[in-house]
Parts: sequence; C-alpha cells; structure tokens
Amino acid sequence: MGLLGDLKDDVVGFVRDPTDEQKVLLVTFIAIAVADRYLYFNDIPFVVRTTAAVGVGFIVMFVVSYLYTGQLVPPDGNVDDESEREEYVDELDP
Repeated sequence: MGLLGDLKDDVVGFVRDPTDEQKVLLVTFIAIAVADRYLYFNDIPFVVRTTAAVGVGFIVMFVVSYLYTGQLVPPDGNVDDESEREEYVDELDP
C-alpha cells in the first residue's frame, strides 16, 4: 500500500478508536496551541512564547496522563518480581 495507505489507516484508527497515548497527546497538542495563542495576543516575544507553550504542554501532558491512568510512570513489567534479575535488552542490536 505504501506510505499514504499507512497514513490513512493511522488517521482512521485515530478517529475511530484512539489509544490512551493518542488521547493524551491530543489534549497536549490543544494545550500547546491555546497557550501559544494566548501568549501571542499578549505580545510576548517569539522565543519566550514557544518555550512557555511547550512547557505548558509538558505540564498538561503529565497531569492528563496522571488523571487518565492514575499513575505518573507506566508500570514496569517485572516491578514486583524481586527474584528475577532485570536484564537490559538493546532493541537495535540484532
């Protein structure tokens, strides 16, 4: 199908059944846009405006993620299993 077909499938999947991460990122994107427009209309310089908008986005992302999932950090697979040694797996090493 190619790139456009995959992009179409991703957009359709996002509209019909978004994942939890997609929902959080959508709210974050909207918060960044609102903060940027608010600072733009108050004549804040560009660098300060964009830095502050991204900062607001990060704060909103963490708050929404916590409210949506009930925890700040996603659970680790073997966090309760003390007997099993944690191993580092390099995803890029074949």
